[in-house]
Amino acid sequence: MTSATERDTQAVSQFVERFGGILADTGVPRMPARILAALLTTDSGRLTAAEIADLLQISPAAVSGAMRYLTTVQIVSREREPGSRRDVYRMRDNVWYEATFRKDQMLGMIDEVLGEGVEALGADSDAGTRLDETREFFRFCHGEIGSMLDRWRVHREKWLSKRPS
Repeated sequence: MTSATERDTQAVSQFVERFGGILADTGVPRMPARILAALLTTDSGRLTAAEIADLLQISPAAVSGAMRYLTTVQIVSREREPGSRRDVYRMRDNVWYEATFRKDQMLGMIDEVLGEGVEALGADSDAGTRLDETREFFRFCHGEIGSMLDRWRVHREKWLSKRPS
């Protein structure tokens, strides 16, 4: 296992920028994406605002705005170090599962609203048909995500049991 002191800091920095860019391409705002990638590269999953600013060479204001976004979407939590006045930002546990679970819940709400739209437009109209197909797509995704999350829990337990302690 590679220790933090043995890591190639340039390679880690390149990874952070590359992965942050990919996250930004998927719709995550650019600065929160970079910070999220940086947090993922820490063994503790925790960094102070000053450490983030130094690591990414960004302003404290940029860190503040990005952290507001990441805490609002519940990917990162803000904590206080015992005996300190500094905030520490930490990756939430099981964050990808939780984010996907929230998206699954959102799909249920989308289904309901699309149903109202189909009813308002008339199921036999072109627009109603288009909305109904959209609704069916989201219903399909909703069912698949639920099944996928169930499979992930089983897979994760197996994966965790194989990892070295």
